[in-house]
Amino acid sequence: MIGFFFKYAAPQAFYRLAGQMIPWFAGFALILTISGLWVGLAMAPTDAQQGEGYRIIFLHVPASWMSMVIFMAMAFWSFLGLTFKTRLSGMMTAALAPTGAIFCFLSLWTGAMWGKPMWGAWWVWDARLTSELILFFLYLGYIALTSAIDNPTRRDKAGAILALVGSINVPIIYFSVIWWNTLHQGASISMTKAPSMAHLMLIGMLLMALAFWMYSIAVALYRVRTLILQRESDTKWVQTLEEVASIS
Repeated sequence: MIGFFFKYAAPQAFYRLAGQMIPWFAGFALILTISGLWVGLAMAPTDAQQGEGYRIIFLHVPASWMSMVIFMAMAFWSFLGLTFKTRLSGMMTAALAPTGAIFCFLSLWTGAMWGKPMWGAWWVWDARLTSELILFFLYLGYIALTSAIDNPTRRDKAGAILALVGSINVPIIYFSVIWWNTLHQGASISMTKAPSMAHLMLIGMLLMALAFWMYSIAVALYRVRTLILQRESDTKWVQTLEEVASIS
């Protein structure tokens, strides 16, 4: 496993591996999205209390999960970059950030659409909503910070520190409904007790979560290939690729 990591830590090796994986993850994302939307919008029963309006959870909940998962993935790659000084780590962190920001915005937007009929307000300064908004600002801060630094080494280091420090906010988001008395409802899915929703609702939500996960991986791999070509543009193997592409 360690040998595999160090082999593909080299941008040239990972560039080829990512190119092979993108079609698979993109295909899985498409299939899972269609399946999840069909189950969630057409097959899942109407909620007894919220009516048809609850169906926004099939976008809201998976988007919220992914906004946290992607930031933790950024923190993971940041830790590897600071520890092993691998160039790929900084590029992977940068490749994940825009997708995480999109999911975080989607979480906030769909949450507002859900909150208006449920709470009578588009926004309240609830502990979970506020901490999710802070996460969105952390994504924007990371993107702005790394865009403002020209030197790749300094850029990766500054971004890694921000990602690691910002990751402290993720458990705050997750446990906010337990630690504080908030308007936001508690978790419908728990590792310690049965889910408090119909099975078809749960299946639809999990299918959409997997679809978002596959999409995130596919887009991050596509983006990191672009970053590799940009940062390694002065290397012989990239110049050879460009020559072959120009001939084709």
